[in-house]
Amino acid sequence: MLFRHFYDEDLAQGSYLIGCQKTAEAIVVDAWRDPQFYIAEAQKENMKIVAVTETHIHADFLSGSRELAALTAAKLYLSDEGDADWKYGFEGIKLYDGSEIKIGNIIVKAVHTPGHTPEHLSFLVTDGAAATEPGFYLTGDFVFVGDIGRPDLLDEAAGGIDTRFAGAKQLFASLRDKFLNLPDYVQVWPAHGAGSACGKALGAIASTTVGYERMFSWWVPFVQKNDEEGFTKALLEGQPDAPLYFGRMKRQNKAGPALFGKRPELKEFVAKDLEGKINKDYVFIDTRTREAYLKSAVADSLYIPAGKRFITYASYILDPETETRPIILLAANQEEASKLRARLSFVGIDNVVGFISNLEGLKQDIVPTISLKAFEKLNKPFILDVRTANEYNLGHIDTAKQLHAGRVIYKLNELPKNKTVITHCQSGARATVVISALRAAGYDAVELEGSYAAYEQQKEAVVA
Repeated sequence: MLFRHFYDEDLAQGSYLIGCQKTAEAIVVDAWRDPQFYIAEAQKENMKIVAVTETHIHADFLSGSRELAALTAAKLYLSDEGDADWKYGFEGIKLYDGSEIKIGNIIVKAVHTPGHTPEHLSFLVTDGAAATEPGFYLTGDFVFVGDIGRPDLLDEAAGGIDTRFAGAKQLFASLRDKFLNLPDYVQVWPAHGAGSACGKALGAIASTTVGYERMFSWWVPFVQKNDEEGFTKALLEGQPDAPLYFGRMKRQNKAGPALFGKRPELKEFVAKDLEGKINKDYVFIDTRTREAYLKSAVADSLYIPAGKRFITYASYILDPETETRPIILLAANQEEASKLRARLSFVGIDNVVGFISNLEGLKQDIVPTISLKAFEKLNKPFILDVRTANEYNLGHIDTAKQLHAGRVIYKLNELPKNKTVITHCQSGARATVVISALRAAGYDAVELEGSYAAYEQQKEAVVA
């Protein structure tokens, strides 16, 4: 059996390609929206992708299952479990608890494991060439390394009302009946790792085993003692803020992400093409380092650095349901621009039409900041803390309004337009991204120099 785990550090998301070497056939589970990646991997192993499936209707990225199945003519398998509100809106072979997908000698068995979402499936994988029992468990957002999937996302980001309690009850039963009854040796391969907002304490390693989780996971004693009330309380406490783009991902993944087919080559723009058109006819994304952007920002540009958090930050400040203008990227060349476009598609930002390779000829200026000394002299300033609620609760500036960076553009009505919005995060990266969006939206926004880390350091120095 061929087993390949692919991990995107930006999304903290894992996908899988599993193949039977005897028949040269493969299945892909929880694909990203870059089908050529999986096609190339299968070709490298001399395999054909004949099946595509996913564990559930994802919230944090736009699924590539539909696109991959369309390009490879593979069979698409989708959960038909759960209530009517969470049925897929596009065609696929329906999967239920106990359904099996056979790929040569490999058996992929669907296990209904609701809790994180009502329709959630996990997959027990048996390598028929070597064993008669499952040895691998693709758990999606059911069981992570050291944690479990949160049941409150439908409330937090998808418009649900108190679904968290029913979800916690389902998750408790799924753990008891669909996980702890498995042998210790079964390998557990989840859909997320550390950094994902789909749980609160995800481990930073790729996989675990049923036996390891049975011995060390925080939730096991509650299930073993049948303490559902204590489990629910512990599970729901301290969950991270859910970025509000999660709701859009849920809707799009349920309805069926748009199919690309072959995408056109991006147009290369020059400065004169954008004169007077940025933030009017086009959205312009500056992808440079933070230091470079702060020194010379193009007026009304959005700042999304082309680094390890590019997709995440883009999803925070661009909502393609309301922002329909074409997007221009700052990129060195066609190849780099195409890669960035592909990355943006992972969160459904699809209207990238071109790139510009340098800023020469475009009006630029320094992004305003405010020093700690000047900040302390202000009378009742409006302070926006864009860190998570958990970070805020560990320490914050008095009177600061906490609003997760991934919620700001959805909550602009909560910010004053007649006052300067002094924004900060922990070290400055998220704040700069948010400030660019606020300024493009017409707000007077400045960054607190050094962000909260500098404020805290100064505060500690005064106390000492």
